[in-house]
Amino acid sequence: MAEFTFLIPLLPLTGFLILFLTMGNLPKRLVAIVGVGSVGISALLVLFTAVEYLESRQAITATFYTWMNVGGFTPHVAFYIDGLTLTMMSVVTGVGLLIHVYSSLFMLDDDDYSRFFAYMNLFVAAMLLLVLADNLLLLFVGWEGVGLCSYLLVGFWHEDPANGAAARKAFIVTRVGDTAMALGLFLLFMHLGTLDIGPMTAAAIATWPDGSPTLTIACLLLLGGAVGKSAQLPLQTWLPDAMAGPTPVSALIHAATMVTAGVYLIARTHDLFLMSPIALHAVAIVGAVTLLMAAFTALTQRDIKRILAYSTISQIGYMFMALGVGAWASGIFHLMTHAFFKALLFLGAGAVVYSLHHEHDIFKMGGLRKRLPVAFWSFIIGSAALAALPLTSGFTSKDAILLAAYESDWYGPVFWGAGLLGALLTSIYSFRLVFIVFFGEVKTEPTEPAGWIMAGPLLALCLLAVTGGLIIIPVAEVFPTVTGTHHNQTIAIITPLVPIVGVFIAYLIYLRHSLDVSSLTNSSLGKVLTKFWFSHWAMDWLYDHLVVRPYERLAELNQKDIVDWIYNFIADVTWFLHDFSTQSQTGQMRTYAGVMLLGLVLMTGIALGVSIQ
Repeated sequence: MAEFTFLIPLLPLTGFLILFLTMGNLPKRLVAIVGVGSVGISALLVLFTAVEYLESRQAITATFYTWMNVGGFTPHVAFYIDGLTLTMMSVVTGVGLLIHVYSSLFMLDDDDYSRFFAYMNLFVAAMLLLVLADNLLLLFVGWEGVGLCSYLLVGFWHEDPANGAAARKAFIVTRVGDTAMALGLFLLFMHLGTLDIGPMTAAAIATWPDGSPTLTIACLLLLGGAVGKSAQLPLQTWLPDAMAGPTPVSALIHAATMVTAGVYLIARTHDLFLMSPIALHAVAIVGAVTLLMAAFTALTQRDIKRILAYSTISQIGYMFMALGVGAWASGIFHLMTHAFFKALLFLGAGAVVYSLHHEHDIFKMGGLRKRLPVAFWSFIIGSAALAALPLTSGFTSKDAILLAAYESDWYGPVFWGAGLLGALLTSIYSFRLVFIVFFGEVKTEPTEPAGWIMAGPLLALCLLAVTGGLIIIPVAEVFPTVTGTHHNQTIAIITPLVPIVGVFIAYLIYLRHSLDVSSLTNSSLGKVLTKFWFSHWAMDWLYDHLVVRPYERLAELNQKDIVDWIYNFIADVTWFLHDFSTQSQTGQMRTYAGVMLLGLVLMTGIALGVSIQ
């Protein structure tokens, strides 16, 4: 099977090429067959690969050719499949396939149906290349590929300038992280001489002692790339605006691609981070702070997709915190379960928006429980998993993270407390969304519910959101084993109880209306905090004043461009000398003879003067 692994990313890439080269001239039915079918066959190959790996429990390496040979640097186009790779591939192709099936109906009325599926296929192909790569250089190619695709898909409806602005923001902000990552790769190669993950790790262990400053800098630069792609503090501002793209794009970005790339990068290079306690602690701190910031922000939003976007930032924060406290397997497990319930929530939101004439404001919705039953149950199950209620996949993975955080030797109770507060807020804003949208009076009359092509993926994801916690991911051989339990029975009871309390609070406030918080929200402090949280802690305002406006001011001052002025000056001097020299070309023989004679006299005089001295 190893020799056929190249087909896993190649099939979606082939789908992209077919749809791209036909330039939208294929019938929509054939476009759907190519777009969905290419990902479907790829998912089938992943299933066969999984069977082979689980039977042998031996990593699969497939080398196809030498990419380049420059000064002894010989990176290969080669794939490496272990339990971590297999888990990621399964999420990308499995959830990606369901999103593609859903999209085949959701986007059916769009004139650019073929272009949409071309971009979606390319997105899946780039993400598969990223997770399959056995060296960081090839991984970086896939890394940049998903960045390109996010730009193309976020700005898919480019006729609206706001969508183009959102796409550019996503592209530019993530490029900041990509630059940091590239510098990290340069530093690793300069000191270790290779970017092949296995040999690089062995060389790092042989070259650097634990806590080496050079290694720490390299890991922090890799973390910079991870926070950009995974929308973590301080580069998280692009993700909410990325909701400008079609809803299936949001589902694909949040559940199966893009934002999980940073988590995967840190997990794949975990041996380096284990050698640098400072970098590992930085991962945990970034995750804990981000999950709280995003949770408070989600609590104040009105747009149904932006609420889910901030919930993604928060849940990725849990994954970062898990990796930072050494709960590697729990972090990847939450990545998988999050893919199930977040894809479910986004596709459910798409069904709601689709039926409400593209209305996004939750306060203009209501009473949709009986009118949109599939969407309603999708949100009930998805929100329960997001809130980590018992008997859901989200509970299994998030509970493991919180208990592992408490057991951490480095400020464990602090990280547990941050995660627990985040879990409380998550359950409140999740069911705030459910109670406002699906209960109460109808404010916008929906059209007929979506067909089974859209309902089928929702039902499949409902099943996964409930039972996904029973899946045993094969990462025991990849990560170091964590042993020991430092928490007591009280901690084990409090951890799952807090999300239930959050749902009850949301019930009292938004459904029963028996808990009035208007006196708090309408107070001077309440208004200030609400406005502050709604603006995502003024992060966009901060970047606008620190970076954007100074850059725009500098551009205004430099309208004539001093660099161009320098080159224009050189050009003007050249033209002047050219014009001056042409004056001597009169075309008259007597002038030329006189000049030559004058020159000969001058040269003779100079020579005589030199000889006399």
